[in-house]
Amino acid sequence: MRKPLPKSPLAAALGTALLISGCAIGPDFLRPDSPLPERYEASAEGSGEAAAATPAAPVHAQWWTLFDDAYLNTLMTQALENNQDLLAAAARMEAAQAAAREAGADYYPGVNLDASSVRSRTSGETASGKNMGSTTSTNRRVALGVSYELDIWGRIRRSNEAARAQALSSTFARDALRLSLAGQVADEYLNLRALDAELQVTRETLDSQAETLKIVRARVDAGADSALELSQAQASYASAQAQLNQLQRQRALSEHQLGLLAGQPSLKVPAGDFRKLPLPPLPPVGLPSSLLEARPDVRQAEETLVAANARIGVAKAAYFPSISLTGLLGSESASLSNLFIHNSSIWSYGAALAMPIFNAGKTAAQVDQATAGQKEALANYLKTVQTSFREVKDALVTLKEYSEEEIALAAQMDASRQALNIAKARYEAGYVGFLSVLDSQRTYNSAQLLYLELRKNRLSAAVDLFKALGGGWQEEAAQAPAAE
Repeated sequence: MRKPLPKSPLAAALGTALLISGCAIGPDFLRPDSPLPERYEASAEGSGEAAAATPAAPVHAQWWTLFDDAYLNTLMTQALENNQDLLAAAARMEAAQAAAREAGADYYPGVNLDASSVRSRTSGETASGKNMGSTTSTNRRVALGVSYELDIWGRIRRSNEAARAQALSSTFARDALRLSLAGQVADEYLNLRALDAELQVTRETLDSQAETLKIVRARVDAGADSALELSQAQASYASAQAQLNQLQRQRALSEHQLGLLAGQPSLKVPAGDFRKLPLPPLPPVGLPSSLLEARPDVRQAEETLVAANARIGVAKAAYFPSISLTGLLGSESASLSNLFIHNSSIWSYGAALAMPIFNAGKTAAQVDQATAGQKEALANYLKTVQTSFREVKDALVTLKEYSEEEIALAAQMDASRQALNIAKARYEAGYVGFLSVLDSQRTYNSAQLLYLELRKNRLSAAVDLFKALGGGWQEEAAQAPAAE
C-alpha cells in the first residue's frame, strides 16, 4: 500500500485559504442609531391669513420652481450647468468613481504579454588562452504571464468596499454642493428682487418728497411757511435720494454675485417685483425626521463612515499572510520558424506566500490609525445628523414666526399710510406744521421697507427649509400618524 505524500506548508495554506475565503477581516458596517425624535413637533404653518394662503403640498427636487418665477428657473439652470465649483465637484466625483473601478480590477488576474528577440555574440578567447572560435546566437521568446492574489482575508474586498463608499461619498458631496448652490442662487435672487421692490418704494417716496418740496416752496413764496420748513423739505428729499443711490449700488452688487453663481459674468437681470412671487407650500404637522436621510450631506457623511469602517479591515489584513499565484505559458526558439512548434513551448506556475514576522508594531499602528479614523467619521456623521435636525427645526420656527410678524407689519404699513395722508391734508389746511408731515413720511417709508425686508426673510426661510430637508418631502411621508 502506497503511503500518501506529505503535504507541504504552502499546500496546507492554500487548502485553508479555500475554506475561509468567504471571510473578511474587520467589522461589518452597521448604521449607527440616531437619538433623534421620530417626528418634528413644530409646524411652519402660521395662523390666520398666512396659514390659509400656504396649504401644505408635496415638494419635488426642483423646489425653486414653486416660486413660479421663470427668470429664477432660467438662472438656476445656468448655475447648475456652468458654476465652476459644481463642475470641480463633478470632476472629483468622476475621479473617485475611476478609483473605485481601479480597486475593482484587483478581483481579477493580471495578464501580461512578454515578447523579446535577442541576438548575441560570444568571444572565442578562453581563460586558458585557447581560441575556441566565436559564436553568434539568437533567442526569440513569446509568453503570457498571469498573476493573481487570493483574497483570503478580504483585503481586496474591504479595499473595494472603501473605494465604492468613497465614490458614493464624492457623489453625495457633489449633490450637497448642488443643493447649496441652488439655495445661494435662490437667496441672492430673492435679495435682488427685494431690492427691486425697495427701489420702487424709494422712487415713489422720492416723487412724493419732490411734490411736497414743491408745495412747501409755494407756501414759502406765499408767506405761509418759513425758510425752516423749506430746509426740512430739502433735507428730506436729499435723504431719499441718498437712499435710492445706496439701493442701486446694492442691487448692482447682488446682480454681480448672481452672475458669478450662474457662470454668467455679464449677467443683466431685468427689474421685477418679488411681492408678486407666491409663497411656497409648507409641510404639515408631524413631518418625519427620517426625511433627513435624503439630505446629501447626511448620506455623504454616512458613506465616509462606511469607507473608514472598511479601512479597518484593510489594515487588519496586514497581520495575515498574502498568497499569490503566478503562471507563464509561451514559446522560445532560436529561429523564428520554430517559435510556435510544440517542442518550443515553455511554461511555469507557482505560488508564493508572504507573511509579516516582525515590523516593530507598524501593522498595529496602522490598525489604530484606521480605528481612530472610523471614530472620527462616526462623530462627524452623528453631528451632521443632529445639525440637520436643528436646521429643520430652526426653519420651521422661523417660518411660523415670520408669517405672524408679516401680518403685524402689513397692518403697521396700512396705518402709516393713512397717517401720512391725514398729516398732508392737515398741513395743507394749516392745522399742523410741516414737521408732522416729515415724521409721517419717515414712518411710512420705514414701515414699507420693514415689510419688504420681512417678506424677503420669509421667502428666504422657505429656501432654508427646502435646503434643510434636502430639497423637499413626499406627501405620503409627511402625514402624521393617526391618533390611537
